[in-house]
Amino acid sequence: MLRVLTYNVRRCLGADGRLAPERIAAVIAACRPDVVALQELDVGRARSGGIDQAKVIAEQLGMRSHFHPAMRVMEELYGDAILTALPSRLVRAEALPGRAGLEPRGALWAAITAGETEVQVVTTHLGLDRRERAAQTDALLGPRFLGDPACRDPVVLLGDFNALPGSGIHRRLAARLPDAQGPPHRAWARPTFPARLPLLRIDHVFVSRGVAVREVRRLGGRLARVASDHLALVADLDLAPAPAPRISVPREEPA
Repeated sequence: MLRVLTYNVRRCLGADGRLAPERIAAVIAACRPDVVALQELDVGRARSGGIDQAKVIAEQLGMRSHFHPAMRVMEELYGDAILTALPSRLVRAEALPGRAGLEPRGALWAAITAGETEVQVVTTHLGLDRRERAAQTDALLGPRFLGDPACRDPVVLLGDFNALPGSGIHRRLAARLPDAQGPPHRAWARPTFPARLPLLRIDHVFVSRGVAVREVRRLGGRLARVASDHLALVADLDLAPAPAPRISVPREEPA
Protein backbone atom coordinates (compact mmCIF):
# COMPACT_ATOMS: atom_id res chain seq x y z
CA MET A 1 0.00 0.00 0.00
CA LEU A 2 1.13 3.56 -0.73
CA ARG A 3 -0.27 6.43 1.35
CA VAL A 4 -0.24 9.81 -0.38
CA LEU A 5 -1.19 13.18 1.05
CA THR A 6 -1.84 16.58 -0.53
CA TYR A 7 -1.93 19.73 1.58
CA ASN A 8 -2.11 23.44 0.78
CA VAL A 9 -0.22 24.85 3.78
CA ARG A 10 -0.64 28.60 3.08
CA ARG A 11 3.06 29.28 3.82
CA CYS A 12 2.54 27.59 7.22
CA LEU A 13 0.45 30.54 8.40
CA GLY A 14 -2.25 29.31 10.75
CA ALA A 15 -5.70 30.67 11.46
CA ASP A 16 -4.22 32.14 14.64
CA GLY A 17 -1.77 34.25 12.61
CA ARG A 18 1.25 32.20 13.70
CA LEU A 19 3.86 30.89 11.27
CA ALA A 20 4.52 27.31 12.35
CA PRO A 21 6.09 24.78 9.94
CA GLU A 22 6.43 22.40 12.88
CA ARG A 23 2.65 22.43 13.29
CA ILE A 24 2.18 21.51 9.64
CA ALA A 25 4.69 18.68 10.11
CA ALA A 26 2.78 17.45 13.16
CA VAL A 27 -0.50 17.34 11.21
CA ILE A 28 1.17 15.34 8.44
CA ALA A 29 3.08 13.00 10.76
CA ALA A 30 -0.14 11.90 12.46
CA CYS A 31 -1.13 9.80 9.42
CA ARG A 32 2.37 8.56 8.46
CA PRO A 33 2.18 9.11 4.69
CA ASP A 34 4.69 7.74 2.21
CA VAL A 35 4.43 10.65 -0.22
CA VAL A 36 3.50 14.24 0.61
CA ALA A 37 2.56 16.97 -1.88
CA LEU A 38 2.61 20.51 -0.47
CA GLN A 39 1.44 23.76 -2.02
CA GLU A 40 2.14 27.40 -1.08
CA LEU A 41 5.54 27.01 0.54
CA ASP A 42 7.92 29.89 1.26
CA VAL A 43 11.66 29.39 0.81
CA GLY A 44 13.99 32.17 1.89
CA ARG A 45 11.23 34.77 2.11
CA ALA A 46 11.50 37.63 4.58
CA ARG A 47 7.81 37.39 5.48
CA SER A 48 8.41 33.84 6.78
CA GLY A 49 11.67 34.44 8.59
CA GLY A 50 13.84 33.47 5.64
CA ILE A 51 13.60 29.73 6.30
CA ASP A 52 13.26 26.93 3.77
CA GLN A 53 9.82 25.62 4.71
CA ALA A 54 10.05 22.61 2.38
CA LYS A 55 13.34 21.53 3.94
CA VAL A 56 12.22 22.15 7.53
CA ILE A 57 9.01 20.13 7.13
CA ALA A 58 10.82 17.35 5.29
CA GLU A 59 13.48 17.09 8.00
CA GLN A 60 10.87 16.87 10.73
CA LEU A 61 9.18 14.05 8.82
CA GLY A 62 12.42 12.23 8.06
CA MET A 63 11.93 12.84 4.35
CA ARG A 64 13.69 14.38 1.38
CA SER A 65 12.08 17.28 -0.49
CA HIS A 66 11.85 18.16 -4.17
CA PHE A 67 10.85 21.83 -4.42
CA HIS A 68 9.82 23.94 -7.40
CA PRO A 69 9.50 27.74 -7.12
CA ALA A 70 6.45 28.82 -9.08
CA MET A 71 7.37 32.38 -8.14
CA ARG A 72 10.82 33.92 -7.71
CA VAL A 73 11.51 37.44 -6.46
CA MET A 74 15.26 37.97 -6.19
CA GLU A 75 16.32 35.31 -3.66
CA GLU A 76 12.81 34.74 -2.34
CA LEU A 77 10.97 31.64 -3.59
CA TYR A 78 7.38 30.43 -3.35
CA GLY A 79 5.99 27.19 -4.71
CA ASP A 80 5.24 23.51 -4.30
CA ALA A 81 7.07 20.40 -3.14
CA ILE A 82 6.98 16.62 -3.11
CA LEU A 83 8.35 14.98 0.05
CA THR A 84 9.15 11.32 0.59
CA ALA A 85 11.51 8.99 2.41
CA LEU A 86 11.27 6.48 -0.45
CA PRO A 87 13.86 6.37 -3.22
CA SER A 88 12.96 9.18 -5.61
CA ARG A 89 14.21 11.29 -8.48
CA LEU A 90 13.01 14.58 -9.84
CA VAL A 91 11.82 14.18 -13.42
CA ARG A 92 10.54 17.64 -14.24
CA ALA A 93 9.64 20.90 -12.53
CA GLU A 94 8.56 23.94 -14.49
CA ALA A 95 6.14 26.82 -14.83
CA LEU A 96 2.60 26.44 -16.14
CA PRO A 97 0.96 28.99 -18.46
CA GLY A 98 -0.26 32.10 -16.70
CA ARG A 99 -1.67 35.55 -17.26
CA ALA A 100 -0.05 38.88 -16.57
CA GLY A 101 -0.82 40.18 -13.10
CA LEU A 102 -1.83 36.80 -11.72
CA GLU A 103 0.16 34.59 -9.36
CA PRO A 104 2.53 32.29 -11.29
CA ARG A 105 1.84 28.56 -11.10
CA GLY A 106 3.96 25.48 -11.67
CA ALA A 107 4.00 21.68 -11.63
CA LEU A 108 6.41 19.16 -10.20
CA TRP A 109 6.95 15.54 -11.29
CA ALA A 110 8.92 12.98 -9.30
CA ALA A 111 9.41 9.26 -9.91
CA ILE A 112 9.16 7.39 -6.61
CA THR A 113 10.04 3.74 -6.05
CA ALA A 114 7.65 1.89 -3.74
CA GLY A 115 8.74 -1.71 -3.32
CA GLU A 116 9.37 -2.98 -6.84
CA THR A 117 7.13 -0.38 -8.48
CA GLU A 118 8.06 3.06 -9.76
CA VAL A 119 5.13 5.45 -9.45
CA GLN A 120 4.99 8.79 -11.27
CA VAL A 121 3.80 11.53 -8.89
CA VAL A 122 2.79 14.95 -10.21
CA THR A 123 1.63 17.84 -8.05
CA THR A 124 0.41 21.31 -8.89
CA HIS A 125 -1.56 24.32 -7.65
CA LEU A 126 -3.77 25.72 -10.39
CA GLY A 127 -4.80 29.36 -10.68
CA LEU A 128 -7.95 31.15 -9.60
CA ASP A 129 -8.93 32.39 -13.07
CA ARG A 130 -11.00 29.96 -15.15
CA ARG A 131 -9.22 30.63 -18.45
CA GLU A 132 -5.86 30.41 -16.73
CA ARG A 133 -6.79 27.02 -15.22
CA ALA A 134 -7.84 25.77 -18.66
CA ALA A 135 -4.42 26.64 -20.14
CA GLN A 136 -2.67 25.08 -17.15
CA THR A 137 -4.72 21.91 -17.55
CA ASP A 138 -3.70 21.78 -21.23
CA ALA A 139 -0.08 21.87 -20.08
CA LEU A 140 -0.60 19.15 -17.47
CA LEU A 141 -2.22 16.87 -20.04
CA GLY A 142 0.39 17.73 -22.65
CA PRO A 143 3.78 16.23 -23.56
CA ARG A 144 5.71 17.76 -20.65
CA PHE A 145 3.71 15.99 -17.96
CA LEU A 146 0.89 13.44 -18.24
CA GLY A 147 1.29 13.17 -22.02
CA ASP A 148 4.97 12.28 -21.76
CA PRO A 149 5.51 8.59 -22.65
CA ALA A 150 7.73 8.35 -19.55
CA CYS A 151 4.73 9.23 -17.38
CA ARG A 152 3.53 5.66 -17.50
CA ASP A 153 1.28 3.87 -15.04
CA PRO A 154 1.03 3.88 -12.13
CA VAL A 155 0.49 7.65 -12.01
CA VAL A 156 -0.77 9.86 -9.18
CA LEU A 157 -1.74 13.49 -9.78
CA LEU A 158 -2.58 15.48 -6.66
CA GLY A 159 -2.74 19.03 -5.38
CA ASP A 160 -4.94 22.10 -5.11
CA PHE A 161 -6.75 22.47 -8.42
CA ASN A 162 -9.13 25.30 -7.46
CA ALA A 163 -11.77 23.33 -9.38
CA LEU A 164 -14.90 21.69 -8.05
CA PRO A 165 -15.99 18.15 -8.96
CA GLY A 166 -18.04 18.24 -12.13
CA SER A 167 -16.33 21.38 -13.42
CA GLY A 168 -14.75 21.36 -16.87
CA ILE A 169 -11.24 21.19 -15.43
CA HIS A 170 -12.13 18.31 -13.11
CA ARG A 171 -13.85 16.37 -15.91
CA ARG A 172 -10.85 16.75 -18.23
CA LEU A 173 -8.37 15.54 -15.63
CA ALA A 174 -10.64 12.72 -14.46
CA ALA A 175 -10.97 11.51 -18.06
CA ARG A 176 -7.20 10.92 -18.06
CA LEU A 177 -6.82 9.83 -14.43
CA PRO A 178 -9.96 8.95 -12.44
CA ASP A 179 -10.66 10.87 -9.25
CA ALA A 180 -9.68 8.71 -6.27
CA GLN A 181 -12.94 9.75 -4.60
CA GLY A 182 -15.03 8.60 -7.50
CA PRO A 183 -17.78 10.56 -9.31
CA PRO A 184 -18.80 14.01 -7.98
CA HIS A 185 -21.92 12.59 -6.29
CA ARG A 186 -19.94 9.98 -4.36
CA ALA A 187 -21.15 9.91 -0.74
CA TRP A 188 -17.65 9.66 0.75
CA ALA A 189 -16.29 12.74 -1.07
CA ARG A 190 -14.33 14.92 1.35
CA PRO A 191 -14.34 18.74 1.08
CA THR A 192 -11.14 20.35 2.38
CA PHE A 193 -11.69 24.13 2.21
CA PRO A 194 -12.00 26.23 4.29
CA ALA A 195 -10.38 24.26 7.09
CA ARG A 196 -12.66 25.43 9.91
CA LEU A 197 -15.85 24.58 8.04
CA PRO A 198 -14.94 22.62 4.90
CA LEU A 199 -17.51 23.08 2.16
CA LEU A 200 -15.51 22.97 -1.09
CA ARG A 201 -13.71 20.00 -2.64
CA ILE A 202 -10.89 21.69 -4.55
CA ASP A 203 -8.00 19.50 -3.37
CA HIS A 204 -7.92 16.25 -5.34
CA VAL A 205 -6.07 12.99 -5.86
CA PHE A 206 -6.29 11.45 -9.34
CA VAL A 207 -4.91 7.96 -10.04
CA SER A 208 -4.33 5.83 -13.11
CA ARG A 209 -6.85 3.07 -13.74
CA GLY A 210 -4.58 0.27 -12.60
CA VAL A 211 -4.42 1.73 -9.09
CA ALA A 212 -6.92 0.49 -6.51
CA VAL A 213 -8.13 3.05 -3.98
CA ARG A 214 -8.59 1.63 -0.50
CA GLU A 215 -9.70 4.82 1.24
CA VAL A 216 -9.71 8.60 0.92
CA ARG A 217 -10.04 10.82 3.96
CA ARG A 218 -9.24 14.29 5.18
CA LEU A 219 -7.22 15.04 8.28
CA GLY A 220 -9.45 16.79 10.78
CA GLY A 221 -9.10 17.71 14.43
CA ARG A 222 -8.30 20.89 16.31
CA LEU A 223 -4.68 21.14 15.19
CA ALA A 224 -5.53 20.64 11.52
CA ARG A 225 -8.29 23.25 11.63
CA VAL A 226 -5.86 25.94 12.81
CA ALA A 227 -2.64 24.95 11.00
CA SER A 228 -3.71 26.13 7.52
CA ASP A 229 -6.77 27.32 5.63
CA HIS A 230 -7.02 23.90 3.93
CA LEU A 231 -7.30 20.42 5.39
CA ALA A 232 -4.95 17.71 4.16
CA LEU A 233 -6.40 15.01 1.90
CA VAL A 234 -5.04 11.46 2.28
CA ALA A 235 -5.46 8.47 -0.04
CA ASP A 236 -4.42 4.86 0.56
CA LEU A 237 -3.55 3.20 -2.74
CA ASP A 238 -2.68 -0.25 -4.01
CA LEU A 239 -0.36 0.31 -6.96
CA ALA A 240 -0.65 -3.25 -8.23
CA PRO A 241 -4.01 -4.70 -7.19
CA ALA A 242 -4.03 -8.41 -6.54
CA PRO A 243 -5.52 -10.35 -9.47
CA ALA A 244 -9.00 -11.71 -9.03
CA PRO A 245 -8.98 -15.25 -7.62
CA ARG A 246 -9.22 -17.93 -10.25
CA ILE A 247 -12.22 -20.18 -10.02
CA SER A 248 -11.22 -23.78 -10.52
CA VAL A 249 -13.68 -25.99 -12.32
CA PRO A 250 -13.50 -29.67 -11.32
CA ARG A 251 -12.60 -31.88 -14.20
CA GLU A 252 -14.99 -34.62 -15.01
CA GLU A 253 -13.56 -37.99 -14.10
CA PRO A 254 -13.81 -40.72 -16.74
CA ALA A 255 -16.47 -43.32 -16.03
